[in-house]
Amino acid sequence: MSATARYPFSAVVGMDDLKLALLVNAVSPAVGGVLVRGEKGTAKSTAVRALATLLPDQQAVAGCRFGCDPDAPDPECPDGPHPAGAVPEDRPARLVELPVGASEDRLVGSLDIERALTEGVTAFEPGLLAAAHRGVLYVDEVNLLHDHLVDLMLDAAAMGTCHVEREGVSVRHAARFILVGTMNPEEGELRPQLLDRFGLTVEVAATRDPAERAEVVRRRLAFETDPAGFAAGFQHEERELAERIRAARKRLPGVVLTDAALRQVTAVCAAFEVDGLRADIVTARAAMALAAWRDRTEVTSDDVRDAARLSLPHRRRRDPFDAPGLDEDRLSDALQEAGEQDPKGSEDDPDGPGSPDGGGQGGDGGDGDDGGDGNGGDGGGQGPAPEAGEAREDDDGRDGGPEESAQEGEAPADPPPGRPQERPDGEDGENEQRKRAGAGGEQSSEAGETFRPRLFSVKGIGAGAPGRRSRAETPFGRASGARRPGEGRGPLHLSATLRAAAPHQRARGRTGAGLVLRRGDLREAVREGREGNLVLFCVDASGSMAARQRMRAVKGAVLSLLLDAYQRRDKVGLVTFRGREGRVELPPTSSVEAGARRLHDLRTGGRTPLAAGLLQAADVLRVERLRDARRRPLLVLVTDGRATHGGLDDALRAAAWIGAQDVQTVVVDCESGPVRLGLAERLAAQAGGEAVRLEELGAEALTGLVRGTRGRVA
Repeated sequence: MSATARYPFSAVVGMDDLKLALLVNAVSPAVGGVLVRGEKGTAKSTAVRALATLLPDQQAVAGCRFGCDPDAPDPECPDGPHPAGAVPEDRPARLVELPVGASEDRLVGSLDIERALTEGVTAFEPGLLAAAHRGVLYVDEVNLLHDHLVDLMLDAAAMGTCHVEREGVSVRHAARFILVGTMNPEEGELRPQLLDRFGLTVEVAATRDPAERAEVVRRRLAFETDPAGFAAGFQHEERELAERIRAARKRLPGVVLTDAALRQVTAVCAAFEVDGLRADIVTARAAMALAAWRDRTEVTSDDVRDAARLSLPHRRRRDPFDAPGLDEDRLSDALQEAGEQDPKGSEDDPDGPGSPDGGGQGGDGGDGDDGGDGNGGDGGGQGPAPEAGEAREDDDGRDGGPEESAQEGEAPADPPPGRPQERPDGEDGENEQRKRAGAGGEQSSEAGETFRPRLFSVKGIGAGAPGRRSRAETPFGRASGARRPGEGRGPLHLSATLRAAAPHQRARGRTGAGLVLRRGDLREAVREGREGNLVLFCVDASGSMAARQRMRAVKGAVLSLLLDAYQRRDKVGLVTFRGREGRVELPPTSSVEAGARRLHDLRTGGRTPLAAGLLQAADVLRVERLRDARRRPLLVLVTDGRATHGGLDDALRAAAWIGAQDVQTVVVDCESGPVRLGLAERLAAQAGGEAVRLEELGAEALTGLVRGTRGRVA
């Protein structure tokens, strides 16, 4: 046994749902892979890498770079056609890892530039999808992978084929593999459209049982001390699992999905209102794989139940703030309503509860019977709490500024687009607030309805993380030009390189078909796309914002902007100010769900320390610039412009200082009533940014205004 032996699959403690999902895909790769969601340090990667050692060895055509099966070679293989008596070679199933920073060329393959330029031939250099054919493609931190690469990878996984059309190359080759992605939801979510492309999903969390945690640590220390010896101690269990996978694969074609089982599959998918029919197909395939794994020739209701627990939770998300999960009681009701009359039930299940084969237990951290997602873990990526945040005022229950008394009795301004008319402050509105406030002076402030906001972007052209907000030079996008390569060479611009070398061929003594190149001929492509930005929200949570239920509209607007940031792949942060200080509610993160939760829990009341809030935001931007200098910031200040603690002059100076730091600023003016003081506009002018009224945030109502201001903010 090699000293670099992998951690044995059978030595992984707990995480029964994760192991079951991986084994289901090992039996039937057509299920579509598995997405593993969970907190850091829960052995997600360990379990995935251990799976590869259990897969049966395979034969491939000798010399074929695409791993064709000699019994059924790919007729479109670029290295083919392979003769009927092609020489086979034995090899283990491959585990191919796709790094987060991989390029499109590395993933799908590209023109072999060296041979094209030196020999004058068109040759294809295969990528990682070709290497993963008939094996496992593993993507750690898949949520951090660029969406363009995720789309390519999931398309290949769904079709079993990789199609490359670029740089004069037209290639199609087989790419059937077990796709496994792991992610920490705290670092950001995948879009619901991409989540749906993974066959199964599992939530994992560390166990809270001290004895089980001790066993995990004990085994890990033993493995690190003597990897080969530790792996040798689990050889028997590993051989049994590998043999069982081989037997289940042979049994799978004979498994029968009865009409009754199919009705249960479709009834469950309909009951949970999942979009499309992919969920039904995946659930049916997973149920058949489970039956084969459990040595059955017919799908039972237990197989349907476990398949649904693994295939439906991530497909129920319609909003990025929704938490994936599955209600076990609702699942049972759906099965019963479909006519659950299976006489076998779990009697034929050779695996007892608590084993990875039974699939009845949750992840590392629970018993799987929590009424949530059925995986027993704490689960990351939870959506925002349904309850609204709280509001708190100072002793007088007001901001205390002169502007507050000037607006007594004013009618509220029109709500932002897409939001219902709010109740005016009078006998009903304000009295109800005071009733809810109680003796402690706290108020509840629910979030208004969300809407599609305007696009705010950072001016100029950046070079930050790929996204969908501001213009930037990115590895993807349209080619806008070519240049001599710098220190970090980008993708080669083939036509520009050829044009640079062509005039010198006679002088260089070219006689053959190949092109005579010099280093100075090389040109790299300059591509323009969109980048993701750091969107830092600085929200006024003072008493003046709580008055007249204005905070409800503000929360709805900020939630809309958070949703926009999610779709544009931004990092987000949240700073609030109330009382006497600014406070960092959420440090910059890729998890906009965390921002939504903090916003729901936001308390309001007290004076308005506007200068302190701006200085706190400036400090967050300064620290984040040191951490990620390429990601340009966009500051969204949500306030009515009042400064009843620290003074307005201090706030204006702080805004001017932020503008001098090359920070794009958008001030959302929350001032209401027929008489407006224009304080927010003064702040925006000092920061060199733009002021937008709260009721003007909706994109639908301002199509003309957006066109008119794009030149200023984009």
